[in-house]
Amino acid sequence: MALSVLTPLGALLALGALLPLVALLIVRRRANRIRRGVGLAGAKVQRLVVPLGALLAAGAFLGLAAAQPVLERTTIRKVRTDAEVFFVIDVSRSMLAQKSEGSAMRIERAKAVASELRERLPEVPVGIASLTDRVLPHLFPSASVDVFQATLARSIGIERPPPRGSFLTGATKLDSLTAVRAQRFFSPTTQKRLVVVFTDGESLPVANARLGTLFRRAPAIETVFVQFWDSDERVYTRGVPEPQYLPDPAARAILDAIAASTRGSVFSEQSVESVTQRARQLLGGGPTMTEGQRRGREALAPYLAFAAFLPLGLLLWRRDR
Repeated sequence: MALSVLTPLGALLALGALLPLVALLIVRRRANRIRRGVGLAGAKVQRLVVPLGALLAAGAFLGLAAAQPVLERTTIRKVRTDAEVFFVIDVSRSMLAQKSEGSAMRIERAKAVASELRERLPEVPVGIASLTDRVLPHLFPSASVDVFQATLARSIGIERPPPRGSFLTGATKLDSLTAVRAQRFFSPTTQKRLVVVFTDGESLPVANARLGTLFRRAPAIETVFVQFWDSDERVYTRGVPEPQYLPDPAARAILDAIAASTRGSVFSEQSVESVTQRARQLLGGGPTMTEGQRRGREALAPYLAFAAFLPLGLLLWRRDR
């Protein structure tokens, strides 16, 4: 943990406590002079200890609050320097399918599995891309799990962006995965590259041979496909299944064919442990670098400002007694 100060000059506000302190001393001096004039003993010095201490404490707390101290928590982690992973998530309308209205949609289940898999690969930089009839990167491979989770939650959604074509429930084009190679999604120096595709597999026709040739070219891009699909699922609009959508029973065969051409693997959504093992097997071991990660910042100014009222409250309490 580290403590930093955003506005150091704000601490000068503590000098403001000197004004009431001087005023208190002047009033005490005048009161003692009057007391001596009428033959009374002067006020005891001990009675000033609490008021003086309270004023000094309140001024100190306000000065510290004005300086805006921030507590930063940093963790140290090891990050692979030779490997990167891209999570490609299908965001076509067929990913709205669900067993019944109110149950989890395919897209929701895909994001949940992607989130869990990311947590299981903490040392590997992971990026996020969306898939419809094109692949669009939303986050290039990053070692920050927090950045990944924020991007997944805020940027990935159905038809964000929409496909280029017309309104279709099934507009996925797994052929567009060629963009991962053609548009250089991975860093040039990355030796081990892995693409994990989260999809229902309901795709327009795919040129498997072309995709396989591109992905096998050195440095090879390894593939893992995770399917979210069930024959009983439908896309609902206002509680009514859309008649133009029916689950494609050929979806698994399409994924198997693509996996065969890219020397990849296909898993169901229930096989998160198997997906993790396969990903680790493909990534293997490699060199790492130590990196610090800021895990959070907490402003202390509100607490200090509140603390300034405690000694002032003590003064008021003593005055009323």
